[in-house]
Amino acid sequence: MPIGEIAGVAPGSTFASRRELYDAGVHRALQAGIVGAAPTGAESVVLSGGYVDDQDLGNEIVYTGRGGRDLASGRQIADQIFDGQNQALVTSCLQGLPVRLVRGADGDSAYSPMQGYRYDGLYRVESYWHERGLDGFLVCRYRLVADQPTTPSQTIPAGPATRIQSTVLRIVRDTGVSRKVKALHNFYCQMCEVRLDCEGGPYAEAAHIRPLGAPHHGPDVIGNILCLCPNDHVLFDNGAISIADDYQLIGRSGRLRVSHLHEIDPAQLKYHRKMWGR
Repeated sequence: MPIGEIAGVAPGSTFASRRELYDAGVHRALQAGIVGAAPTGAESVVLSGGYVDDQDLGNEIVYTGRGGRDLASGRQIADQIFDGQNQALVTSCLQGLPVRLVRGADGDSAYSPMQGYRYDGLYRVESYWHERGLDGFLVCRYRLVADQPTTPSQTIPAGPATRIQSTVLRIVRDTGVSRKVKALHNFYCQMCEVRLDCEGGPYAEAAHIRPLGAPHHGPDVIGNILCLCPNDHVLFDNGAISIADDYQLIGRSGRLRVSHLHEIDPAQLKYHRKMWGR
């Protein structure tokens, strides 16, 4: 299964039909919007107006998973779950794998081609979550970000795409308010009570309950931040653990340790639970 670029196919390449996409190896399905497998990740996705919850912002996309859609009306009639091709995009996120993005003319966006399909390069799955969509059913959501941002007016050179080697790192923000939260808890994880004492001193991570940036736009304030160890930070960010209003952990036993000096905003806890359908 080819992950990443296809030799000889540059971003901006156009195709008259799904069959041409298939034959070129860019998107190896004649109907499905996601190509890939749960164990190995997603190869490619097509953004072509199939789901009402999709949002195309150019270099950032909020993409909806597959399943639960009525083919006649195009509306959602059942919940989606993270399995099959939906899980493939989760694997791409967790392993930092690139995904080929194709836009179709039916997409509701200024970035869609006038006709046919266009390969628009590699995107990374920055995050994923579960939420109720416009039709009232749970949908799998993914934030895709362009690997090498472009603008619609940018000229795409002919010939094979430029090849680069890249490393994907998980960014751990460390603002003044983040450092304050970690200091208030003396660098102990609020979930597992573990403190990591490294050679240079204690280490913990500041976990935003409601994620920063589009489409969540969480605030970088003390009420939206937890002090967590790296393991629990990853589990929390990826929906394995949520927190009830009484601070009981959801997804495993235990209770979040709290401090009267660190007031957690219950609205942000509710948002996190909503992200994961809890």
